[in-house]
Amino acid sequence: MKASKTVNLTSGGVWKLLLAYCLPLFGSAIIQQFYSLVDLVVVGNFAKEGALAVDAIGNATVIINVLLAFALGANGGCSVIVAKHFGENDNKRVRETVNTALISFSVLCAVIMGAGFGLGKPLLKGLSVHGSYFGDCLAYLYIYAGSLPFVFLYNLGCGICSALGDSKTPFIFLVISSLLNIGLDFLFVCVFHLDVAGAAWATFISQAISCTLTVIVLFFKLKSIKTEEKPKIFDKKLFRDLTVTSVPIILQQSFISLGNFFVSKRINMLGEDATTGFTTAFKLICMSNMGVSALTNGLSNFVSQNKAAGEFARIKKGYLAVTCYALITSLIFLAVFVSCPEFLTKLFIQKDKLTEEAMRCSVSFIVIVSCFLPVICVKIVADGAVRGSGGNLGFTVSTFIDLILRVALVYILTGAGKGFDGVCWAWGIGWSISTLFALAFLFATFRKYPKSATS
Repeated sequence: MKASKTVNLTSGGVWKLLLAYCLPLFGSAIIQQFYSLVDLVVVGNFAKEGALAVDAIGNATVIINVLLAFALGANGGCSVIVAKHFGENDNKRVRETVNTALISFSVLCAVIMGAGFGLGKPLLKGLSVHGSYFGDCLAYLYIYAGSLPFVFLYNLGCGICSALGDSKTPFIFLVISSLLNIGLDFLFVCVFHLDVAGAAWATFISQAISCTLTVIVLFFKLKSIKTEEKPKIFDKKLFRDLTVTSVPIILQQSFISLGNFFVSKRINMLGEDATTGFTTAFKLICMSNMGVSALTNGLSNFVSQNKAAGEFARIKKGYLAVTCYALITSLIFLAVFVSCPEFLTKLFIQKDKLTEEAMRCSVSFIVIVSCFLPVICVKIVADGAVRGSGGNLGFTVSTFIDLILRVALVYILTGAGKGFDGVCWAWGIGWSISTLFALAFLFATFRKYPKSATS
């Protein structure tokens, strides 16, 4: 198998280069979210208890996202360090970074996998998951936890490929696995009637295949990167660099997931209809934000390479370009979501299985929170630029502020008689305030660049 070409991001037209580089990353994120949505659509329409099946997957996903925070941290941390050494044309350190990352994150994966199996049941109980779908929820969680080695390796492989300028290969493999996932969803749920467990096994198998393909290509890609000296299998300094870079990303993702844990607990206390409405609407909002986050991952690698090469003027141009691309994306999602929230909700659950209150909750969340998508878009891009510059503390603090505000406001507003609408407004207010902090950290980071960067 021929290794795909690596791309240096420190030369060439910034706008065109970033568009070509980030589009596959964006497509990968959207497709990942899409086949996650398919799980809900299939079980919501074809499982015996559609709404309860959707609730089961929604609650299991809250716990799964906490586990996935570590895989996303591995992806982001490794890609920034690889991009840095690639920008310095230091092939030996590139290879050593990959070697060290594979070993250290494999150990981390084993620990997280054990935690998923050991803590899954008590965590779902702490989430106040309703007994009517607790068993299905636990089954989905356990099957997904078993797939974590594939998830870790796939994310790590994607991060390394994108850091080397190749964002197309992971995208191609993800398309293949997504189509397989959709086909298996229908097979396991509609034909074999495995319901929630069937959706979990479909995801498990598709992730295993996408991981295998990505790792094979990564092997050939690294083999094509020649070094004069034999790279180390494990480097302690690089391990420290990976830890310093990855931990803030893990904390950021964990903060978000932990916040969603407490939010979901409160929503579960509002009743099954609120849970159903939130689960369907939240998946749609996540699709928009994950797309923007993918663009931002591309920006982080771009910033890391250019900072290593001393191309500070390109960093600011890149930030402006990705901000424009992300805003356009958010506005498109906003227009679609606000124009047909009822239709989008009905895609997930058959009309005869969807209560009027569940529909109201879903529509309220989609309409209100969508209006703030351009706001959170600005924060996400700013965080990506700061992360690529090595400003880990800045984006961690801004995300932590967002978390605290959203969780606190959910409990305050729902407790003050606002009901489910309080959940929706908590999202918008939290996003708005945390965006101001993210921009403040971004401007502080840019001020540290050499004055020649403004030329």
